Amino acid sequence: MATAVVQRLKRKLPERIAQIRGGRSQRQFARELGVFQQNVNRYENGTTPHTDFLITLATKEGVSLDWLLLGKGKMRKAR
Repeated sequence: MATAVVQRLKRKLPERIAQIRGGRSQRQFARELGVFQQNVNRYENGTTPHTDFLITLATKEGVSLDWLLLGKGKMRKAR
């Protein structure tokens, strides 16, 4: 995959994290995920999240990793 494509996908990740958070405060969202609020803030501002965070986020929120990382498919997994 070309570097430009990877960079474009990484730029969309903060928007998707904020979309998942919805109306919850960063503090509340962080508590629910078991992380610090500062991490959520950094990730929503463009710092690349750790793999553990992404897996926890996808699992606890029922979000597709394909959607979260690549913007492909539906946001929520079929239940």
